[in-house]
Amino acid sequence: MSEKEKMTSKNGSKNGYGTIDDVEIQLVERNNEEERPCGSEKTTYFNDGKRKIDFVIVYEEQSNAEDSETKSDKQVLDESKVQKKYRRWRTTFIENLKDLGGQHPSLAEKGLELEEEISIVDKKELHFIKIHCPWPVLSYYAEDLSFRAPLQAHQRPTINWSDRVLSTLNLPNIMKEDVPNKPLDFNTAAFKLSKLKTYLGSEDTDTFFSNRERQRITWEILVSVVFGKSTECGIERLLDCGAFVAAYPLHDGPYEMPVNNEEGEKKVLNMRQILYEYWGRWGKWYKYQPMDHIRQYFGEKIGIYFAWLGFYTAWLIPASVVGILVFFYGVGSMFWDVPAKEICESGDTFKMCPLCDNGCGYWNMSSVCFYQKLAYLFDHPGTVFYAVFMSFWAVTFLEYWKRKNVSLAHHWDCLGYEEEDERPRPEYAALAPAKEKNPITGVMEPHFPPRDRIPRLLSGIAVIVIMMVLVIIFIVAVILYRIIIAVPIVKNPVLRPRAQTIASMTAAVVNLIIIMALGKVYELLAHKLTQWEMHRTQTEFEDHFIYKVFIFQFVNFYSSIIYVGFFKGKFVGYPGHYTTFFGLRNEECQNGGCLIELAQQLGIIMIGKQMINNAQELIVPKIKGFIQKWRRGSTKKKGEIIERPQWEEDFDLIESEGLFAEYLEMVLQFGFITIFVAAFPLAPVFALLNNWIEIRLDASKFVSETRRPIAERCEDIGVWFTILEALAQLAVISNAFLIAFTSTFLPKLLYKYHYRWDLKGYVNFSLAIAPPDSGYNETCRYQAFRDPNGKETTFYWNLLAVRLGFIILFEHVVFGICRLIDILVPDVPESLEIKIKRERYLAKQALADINIKPENAEENA
Repeated sequence: MSEKEKMTSKNGSKNGYGTIDDVEIQLVERNNEEERPCGSEKTTYFNDGKRKIDFVIVYEEQSNAEDSETKSDKQVLDESKVQKKYRRWRTTFIENLKDLGGQHPSLAEKGLELEEEISIVDKKELHFIKIHCPWPVLSYYAEDLSFRAPLQAHQRPTINWSDRVLSTLNLPNIMKEDVPNKPLDFNTAAFKLSKLKTYLGSEDTDTFFSNRERQRITWEILVSVVFGKSTECGIERLLDCGAFVAAYPLHDGPYEMPVNNEEGEKKVLNMRQILYEYWGRWGKWYKYQPMDHIRQYFGEKIGIYFAWLGFYTAWLIPASVVGILVFFYGVGSMFWDVPAKEICESGDTFKMCPLCDNGCGYWNMSSVCFYQKLAYLFDHPGTVFYAVFMSFWAVTFLEYWKRKNVSLAHHWDCLGYEEEDERPRPEYAALAPAKEKNPITGVMEPHFPPRDRIPRLLSGIAVIVIMMVLVIIFIVAVILYRIIIAVPIVKNPVLRPRAQTIASMTAAVVNLIIIMALGKVYELLAHKLTQWEMHRTQTEFEDHFIYKVFIFQFVNFYSSIIYVGFFKGKFVGYPGHYTTFFGLRNEECQNGGCLIELAQQLGIIMIGKQMINNAQELIVPKIKGFIQKWRRGSTKKKGEIIERPQWEEDFDLIESEGLFAEYLEMVLQFGFITIFVAAFPLAPVFALLNNWIEIRLDASKFVSETRRPIAERCEDIGVWFTILEALAQLAVISNAFLIAFTSTFLPKLLYKYHYRWDLKGYVNFSLAIAPPDSGYNETCRYQAFRDPNGKETTFYWNLLAVRLGFIILFEHVVFGICRLIDILVPDVPESLEIKIKRERYLAKQALADINIKPENAEENA
């Protein structure tokens, strides 16, 4: 009987999605093709060419005579003892891998199958232990880990909203591309070995589980097998101490496309080649990401990261379009701005007071004509609209991501996934001072008393506060630098109009360098602190580490911008009564106000950070990879062809560093484009350009430059979503205060509708006359709403009331509409709820049928 006939007789020809015969044939063909070793991919199998290599662990043996001449007898003896201990641990570990009965009695005399290869480089022996997980072990762990198995296959439609819009308009979709070997979609149910015949593909147990699932199961075994005492377990601890030097799943083969590859040969490409050709290359920057292929190869955790990054990048497109329109509105109306015209045409009318106390002369307001016009680009009525728009954009983006996330998690069978009993971290197990019975499993395991953790947590908080104070000290130093550097520039009549710009931009560059340096130092410190706090599970460790680093980086990146936006120029005083800072006169907002300085500061820090990070991601992996290959002696000369097995090729790649740095970069960027967008409408444009580059850099890095990461399961982006929600709420408050107190929008609005219906005379109205006791020998003007005696005018107090009222109104309206959006946009689409219920019904029916009529099923087969 053919495979098609077997499947049809077992599951029927209809399943609620239409005929599935063709899909099932495709499933069989795909599995057969995937498991057929050919060319250089044969080294992803054992030497028999049949058993798949699911994992590789590597240890290094060194010659005893090596470097003995340069070491003392005691050093040689100590090293010999350590190596002897490592050999004992490795031997025990490998024996326990071969027989898992000690871990699970039901697996007695069953275990992983191992095969060893030795590579000698520079008198060092590298032992590659190839691991194959046989069916009895796979099936046991798949049931224990609640894997889901396919019941019925169907093609999932790949149409998204942009494709649907373009189809409606009868426009070609250049972003769409047919990627070969698309993974199938299935109706699934929890895997039960007793109901194996219910599932698709159960006739061939060698291909029943995907490579991703096989690697996940193998890793689960590797991290739990004992190598010493009962608490001494797991490959992670052996890697930390150096008994093993590497543990990694293999890539599916080379990532380069075969030479002279024909269209008909695409079906024989391995998944790594497909991902590189249709995703990782720079030429694919405008194409949809093949999300199902990414998840199939790297697992759900990395798949969800790229799905979120792609979704976020797509949502930046409307934000960028509106930002560009707002910017060009400013460009178009700049030449008709009445206050700027009055300043440019004022000549010697407005003689301004000196900008410093020693040696600075009087200056004319007309000398900053150009900068007043430039400031209008970032401070006009359109920026107020854009701040409101971006507040709604941020909340709506997060709401629709929740819907997208749920759909994706359901499609990838990880909806509701949660580690029921996550194992202790290796460092925790090694350093915990006591043992205690796990209330869930009943197994004795390492334990660290919660009371002992409290002082460590408080110490960690104290360190964070100290680091924040250090950041503030550097901010103060940058402020002093800006004040000091501005004084000699102001004294030069030629450079005076550019004094604030030169001082602000050079200070922003210095600040960026300090920020990047402090960020690297603190990440290392935060990692050590979080380790010292002794968190039991990896999830707890990562959550505490993320919060520590984000809180610090928030202060680190945003504090200087917050100072310019909310504090600079607010506590200057007035002529004769200026406030001082370390003996120096406080900074004023010149050349168009603080909003343009805020835009400069934001632009330099945000764009500079992106450029530095992208350069690091492009260059550093290549340098690390070259050094690693050079040390191994595996670099090849130009034109030289070296055929090496896949396990050696992958060993030369750099180790994957996870997704923490990627998420942190994007979340900080999200803060830049939402919290301070009122000052810089082009921020989303630069974020969009960066993200297009970021996707390609990350894709290329994962596919071609790093070892294959372990396929981890998850259903969402974790605590990062909580941080994004907090930033979205903070953005509303921040933009309200920026418009109210930093922008000139409300003063102009109040002048326009309270005194006259246009802005004629506003410049003169906004400039106060220096009081008689100022100490100046000539009459001069300064920017403030004060009377000739230096007292605040009635307009000042009316304006303050308007500003406070605007903040209250802005926040209530925006938060109210955002709450309405939250209510109107359900987290789970109605169509998905129906689909989930339908699939549960089909799974229940299929599993019930196999229980009720097993004999009939055998006869039909």
